[in-house]
Amino acid sequence: MRVLVLGLGNALMSDDAFGVRVVERLQSRYRFPDGVTVLDGGTLGLDLLPRLEGVDKLLIVDAIEMHAEPGEIFRLEGEEVPRAFANKLSVHQMGVQDLLAVAELQGCCPPELVVRGAQPGSIEMNLELTPAVADAIDATVENVVKDLLEWGIAAEAIT
Repeated sequence: MRVLVLGLGNALMSDDAFGVRVVERLQSRYRFPDGVTVLDGGTLGLDLLPRLEGVDKLLIVDAIEMHAEPGEIFRLEGEEVPRAFANKLSVHQMGVQDLLAVAELQGCCPPELVVRGAQPGSIEMNLELTPAVADAIDATVENVVKDLLEWGIAAEAIT
């Protein structure tokens, strides 16, 4: 089984970097077994298409506009996912919507898809996350590890 944990976002746009920061934390705190890739996808959009080929389970981490309080975390799966990317939050998200559509058309969209995310407070030019969104990182990291465990994948904590 091949699994891809894909963090998305623009590190120059404050809370838009949420997915990237979660992936950085996962990479610094855990080792993952063969077949599991934890990737900072940044704002690559359609350039990520080759990374989806042969993936059985895809877990995307991102900041997505859900009309909630800043820092509120959420989990979407299956048919809920396209709705989350319908409201364009930043430049990269149109790429994600296109990426998933093209992957489906080409028959390489992973059969299982989960999105973990947080409601951004700001997507202005800034290298720092807002406090509410920064506070959501650790809980999201724990939730990603739990999702992987539900898929039969145990992440090994780095001590």
